[in-house]
Amino acid sequence: MLKMTHLQKVYRTHLIETYALRDFSINVREGEFVAVTGPSGSGKTTFLNICGLLEEFTGGEYWLDGVDVRGLDDNARSRLRNEKIGFIFQSFNLIPDLNLYDNVDVPLRYRGFAAADRKQRIEESLSRVGLASRVKHYPSELSGGQQQRVAIARALAGSPRLLLADEPTGNLDSLMARGVMELLEEINRQGTTIVMVTHDPELAARAHRNVHVIDGQVTDFDSEPALRASSRESGMGNRESAQAEPVSP
Repeated sequence: MLKMTHLQKVYRTHLIETYALRDFSINVREGEFVAVTGPSGSGKTTFLNICGLLEEFTGGEYWLDGVDVRGLDDNARSRLRNEKIGFIFQSFNLIPDLNLYDNVDVPLRYRGFAAADRKQRIEESLSRVGLASRVKHYPSELSGGQQQRVAIARALAGSPRLLLADEPTGNLDSLMARGVMELLEEINRQGTTIVMVTHDPELAARAHRNVHVIDGQVTDFDSEPALRASSRESGMGNRESAQAEPVSP
């Protein structure tokens, strides 16, 4: 689904160069649920922004669902992002003056879907997250966990191949966080690839595997029992089938 090879991201001023990512290599297979962990300032957010085509990189390669994104102009990057990627943010990013229906509708309008198609997508995605009966409610009338579910519905309405989640439970209490995580797991079981940045070791342990980042580099790959069990059931074979390795030079 995504492949980064020796990726570099450098922020330059006239005095210094700061490496946000250095020789960063990773593969994420289609259908995986990967948790990206690491201390603050390690490069996790930069990695996620580059994954989502929100930020350009300085060197190396990035392939998204078979497309080499190097050299794409802004319009091509926007089309690819809109067609392939859904985003879930820690702060929900809902529009307070719009009800749930219209919040989910906004990105679909930008993509030019017909009204009937939008209506079906909105209703299906809100039903999928358990909020079909609240389409006329406003964000302020919902709990934090419900607002995050709306944000997930908004991301799902566009049928993304890849879901990028940046600390999706960071603003929630533990009970709400577990509910959101269970929803993400269900979405993943239905075939959507998920890459989630998190500081919560309990949530990270529920992903298929963890990728640990320090100082802009991948330092550790970990295959979790859930993925190994899934691999055995699907006949994938050995542990290497469940564990993405750094890309060789």
